Amino acid sequence: MTVVLPPLPRLPTAVPRSGVSTEARRALRQLLGDVDRAIATAFRAGADATALARRRGDSVARIVVHVWTACLGEVDGAALFAVGGFGRGLLFPRSDVDLLVLAERAEPARLRALEQCFATLWDIGLKVGHAVRDPAQCRALAAQDASVFTSLLDARRLAGDPLLEQSLQAIVDDPALWPPAAYLAVRLSERDSRHARYNDTAYNLEPNLKDGPGGLRTLDSLRWLGRRLAHADDFDGMVEEGLLDPAERSTLEEAEATLRRYRFALHLEAGRAEERLLFDYQRALAEQLGFRDEHAKNLGVEQFMQGYYRAASQVERLGVQIAERFEEMLEPPAEPQAVGADFLRYGSRLAVRDPDLFVRRPAALVEVFILRLGESGIVGFTADTMRRIHQATAFFGAALADDPQVLDAFLRLLRKGAPAVEALWRMNRHGLLAAVLPAFGKVFGRMQYDLFHVYTVDEHTLRVLRNVARFADPAARADFPIACGIWPTLEKPELLLLAALFHDIAKGRGGDHSVLGEEDARAFGARLGLPREDIELIAWLVRWHLLMSVTAQRQDITDPEVVQRFAEAVDERERLDLLYLLTIADIIGTSPRLWNAWKDRLLADLYTATRYALASEDELPRDAAARVRECREAALALLLAEGFAQVACERVWLDFPEQSFLRHRPEQIAWQTAAIVRAAGATPLIEVHPLSVRGTTELFVYTPDRDGLFASVTAMLDRLHFSVMEARILNSRNGMALDTFLLLESDSQQPASVDRAEELQQRLHRALSQPAHTHQPSRRNMSRHLKHFQVAPKIAFSAVGDRTRLALVCSDRPGLLAAVSQAMADAEVRVHDARIATFGERVEDFFLISDRRNAPLGVVQQDRLLHALLDRLGAARRAG
Repeated sequence: MTVVLPPLPRLPTAVPRSGVSTEARRALRQLLGDVDRAIATAFRAGADATALARRRGDSVARIVVHVWTACLGEVDGAALFAVGGFGRGLLFPRSDVDLLVLAERAEPARLRALEQCFATLWDIGLKVGHAVRDPAQCRALAAQDASVFTSLLDARRLAGDPLLEQSLQAIVDDPALWPPAAYLAVRLSERDSRHARYNDTAYNLEPNLKDGPGGLRTLDSLRWLGRRLAHADDFDGMVEEGLLDPAERSTLEEAEATLRRYRFALHLEAGRAEERLLFDYQRALAEQLGFRDEHAKNLGVEQFMQGYYRAASQVERLGVQIAERFEEMLEPPAEPQAVGADFLRYGSRLAVRDPDLFVRRPAALVEVFILRLGESGIVGFTADTMRRIHQATAFFGAALADDPQVLDAFLRLLRKGAPAVEALWRMNRHGLLAAVLPAFGKVFGRMQYDLFHVYTVDEHTLRVLRNVARFADPAARADFPIACGIWPTLEKPELLLLAALFHDIAKGRGGDHSVLGEEDARAFGARLGLPREDIELIAWLVRWHLLMSVTAQRQDITDPEVVQRFAEAVDERERLDLLYLLTIADIIGTSPRLWNAWKDRLLADLYTATRYALASEDELPRDAAARVRECREAALALLLAEGFAQVACERVWLDFPEQSFLRHRPEQIAWQTAAIVRAAGATPLIEVHPLSVRGTTELFVYTPDRDGLFASVTAMLDRLHFSVMEARILNSRNGMALDTFLLLESDSQQPASVDRAEELQQRLHRALSQPAHTHQPSRRNMSRHLKHFQVAPKIAFSAVGDRTRLALVCSDRPGLLAAVSQAMADAEVRVHDARIATFGERVEDFFLISDRRNAPLGVVQQDRLLHALLDRLGAARRAG
């Protein structure tokens, strides 16, 4: 259906220098409002965003010229120019109206008239940015500041003296101002600085449509470079100059149309010049633009955001390649040097000997990326070679995935190990990776609407591969000692690279992505001609890539039975090694904030315990008494080395329950024992270790036990902005609490500083020294992000020996654990163990609890706790 554009506004002839009366201003304001409402209506009816932005630009230009004429008339020696997006003829619903007045003389009467003109434009509802300069000032500023010079490239005269248009054009055409090499350098520097503000990726959860990587500013920059360096006014001109091919032009134009449509809709939805696709608007925009939920794993908002990510990544990819072509254009000619039978080297760039090589022998598409790895000093391909890579990739399409020679070359690349990762990134930038691996193309731009996965699936996958490659770098050994020790022992690192490529490849299809990804991995392994055992190993890694992370974070890995079950699932050392590497790479590649010393220690402990279990002929669990004895002996050795008397230590241990030695490391037992001995009976005893053996800040509370103690401690931790990773709540034989909390700073998810640890010790000591009462958690507002991801909590009870296990899955919010602890106190429930896991906005907490007689919860008390939790969590949600 064709939507008719709103007509341009009809204005009465302005009387020169008559001014604009109050009544006329009201009429112009009403007219502008009518224009904006008509344009918004046309957009919602399906009109093209670019055409509407041009219509609004034309409409506002008529109004601006009308006001200029009424205030200044037809003047000599002064002219009004539209600059910025307005200069390009585009004005989005809430965009600024940028104006430049070029005036030869700063006459007082003219300046007063200009002030009246700009004030009138503001009065009628236009957000005007303006500058008044004479030609000399304009030239001097343009010489100093490339952004000023760039703004002149888009300048368009609206009214005034035509001769000044020639003056401005002379500034733009002056070869001494920002010659091509200097202009390219400053534009690339500006690009890099702008991208750094957005983490150098187009895949942010709340991307900036205008200034983010691959945004509309990138497209503007390409046009500015084309104009300055190649005298090409637009993408058509760049095709004529050989900087773009027609297919690339179409890709850029289609991406630009998407970005403009999204920006137009965003301005209307936000009611202001908002350029960020905030969570506040994403769902509403998706619905307005016709995206509907397909199923639970392909939401309408995810499809909407995939449209953005695909457009932005295409612009970013081509932007980088076109910048390389501009650099090549400015480089002095180089003599060709032969590189093998099929390729040439021109300076620092690779080229093909035969222009038809890629069509004649498609495997060369992969081989050229392999060749680049082995050639030092290569910065890229020649513009002609890039173009031929794109053309051949488009020509063959999905057929490349079934070409035996192409697949053989791809396998040769993977067998290079860590260096292959950089080639895979480059292949992705040229669109080749998705052609060789079509399933990868399906997750191109695929986002997940949550706060846990901060990158799209394709970007995440590539980051996982880069993390894997880090394990081959000796410089990374300080951060990843175990992983870097494993890497040199891998006989076939290509199997890990393939597992990384496939581990999330089935996301968005519905069903279990691990199961579907396993099927894809098997099929691709068969096409590569891998041995059956290699295919089985890759498939197993894809199917169970979450197993180690889930086991470490949700189960008690100090329990030998947990380790034994995990060891039985892994079954062999090679699987364990590869799964450990993949798990670390996956966590870091999901979000940089997810990786910390706590998770590092958790996974290292599970890896070490499982390796021992796999190597041992005896099945775990070992006899509990033997484990207690082993822990006591190791702890005592540590204490004796520090000068403590054996009698004093063993006197303390008379009151320790057996579970202390089963569930703590010897280092922790020694630390707790030393503190109790030094305290000489004084309570409450609060000890804080800023960086413990568990990779966290460790808090030990030794005080007469009482109901509500757990709630009081967690309330104080919440007030001080600490996150609880794990809590172990034990009681001595004489009624003392032996409570251990593993903590991280809530904001940084890192262990506390010495000063913060001291503050925690002092504040908690004061709180627990007061007469027994439960301290209430602080009230804090929920973050803007979290508000968009609140769901009803899921609560389940199960029996575990003489305890009840509570599983709580809900949305994160400030003070959540403190609220849960208060609910348990309300329901007269005791906490014995807590494991806290947060995945973006989603919390998965597990508690071992009992009634006040240390018996499992009955049905009645479970129901009471359920209602207490729902009441407390509902109150927390309302407070947020």
